[in-house]
Amino acid sequence: MRFASRKSDYLSTHFYNLKADLNELPLPPLNPGTQAPLKPEELEVIFPKGFIQHETSLERFIPIPEKIREAYALFRPTPLIYASGLRRALQTPAHIFYKYEGVSPTGSHKSNTALVQAYLAAQEGVETLTTETGAGQWGSALAHAGSIFGVKVRVFMVRVSFRQKPGRRILMELFGASVVESPSQITESGKRYYALDPDHPGSLGIAISEAVELAATNENIKYSLGSVLDSVLMHQTIIGQEAEKQMEELGAEPEVVIGCVGGGSNFSGLAFPFVRRRLKSGRNIRFIAVEPEACPTLTKGELRYDHGDTAGLTPLLHMYTLGKDFVPPPIHAGGLRYHGMAPLVSYLAKLGIVEPKAYSQERIFEAARLFLNAEGILAAPESAHAIAATIDEALKAKEDKRETVILFNLSGHGFLDLSAFDGASRS
Repeated sequence: MRFASRKSDYLSTHFYNLKADLNELPLPPLNPGTQAPLKPEELEVIFPKGFIQHETSLERFIPIPEKIREAYALFRPTPLIYASGLRRALQTPAHIFYKYEGVSPTGSHKSNTALVQAYLAAQEGVETLTTETGAGQWGSALAHAGSIFGVKVRVFMVRVSFRQKPGRRILMELFGASVVESPSQITESGKRYYALDPDHPGSLGIAISEAVELAATNENIKYSLGSVLDSVLMHQTIIGQEAEKQMEELGAEPEVVIGCVGGGSNFSGLAFPFVRRRLKSGRNIRFIAVEPEACPTLTKGELRYDHGDTAGLTPLLHMYTLGKDFVPPPIHAGGLRYHGMAPLVSYLAKLGIVEPKAYSQERIFEAARLFLNAEGILAAPESAHAIAATIDEALKAKEDKRETVILFNLSGHGFLDLSAFDGASRS
């Protein structure tokens, strides 16, 4: 009982909503038809009402339902690990900590929002949730969450990842989800691209179009999204809230916070509670968001309104974007192959609070290998982007002969990505 009580000390009771602490809100999403600011009720055709309430709330803290906290307690709090092996390998004076989200049921941070979305859907009697997935981490998490709360899950998986990562597909199917290669022949959005090329590599934008179309044309189906939207980022803040408590217990405070970014969820989950410290208390904390050079949304994209999907079915979001028609090359970090960045992350980048960086696939595989040998954990290719930036910051501290405290999010393990690493080792 003492252990259970101690564990509950770290379990968040509320999600943190960054919007409550911003002096100005980012530009609102627009109705794709009228170009007017989107009304909450206009989202009801694709999302459950409980999810929409989270998305539109301006409250600083949103209570976490007890059923969700019970589900979290199976794997949370996740460990905060002092990277002594990496520090030794780099011979750096920097103190490196990482929050390890790979201990979740399906191996990544995605369960943090998947459990919420499946619960909210079940509360409203939703029969099926449809979604997209790149590398398969999000699809796996939602499939697992659906199995817990009795909601069917249908996943459109980006074709290149479907073929590169059969382990993720198998995991989703074991949880009872149906998984379809995207672009597929079962939606109008998919047929358009399938007709152009039956072996089209696909993109998250196309897969989103297929999933949204299915929800919009079927009354008993709703759509579930793994990143980008404000509510999804808010659900992930349990990561940063736990990290705050854990680091305070150790007497440490980060000077640099790092995460990989595709849509922005795992970075935001760790960073936003610490961004609050910078906004409200003036703490001098840097925030580094790391993306692939092959999909450089923050580093080379344009800040403007764009659709979140390729077919133009979703609301217009004000974000850094490479354009909804952008089809990234088939890099192994499938979870980062998205043309747009979360509006809240985009807004912080515009303000100069978030520093974007981009790395090549070769560089991130080198970082993953070094981390594996130093710490004994094989990071997902997505998370290896954060590791690469952490290594650079630690080596800079070594060059400057100064101590610093670095915190990064190891958002998932790479044990189902071995084929990607095998390909990298042979190239």
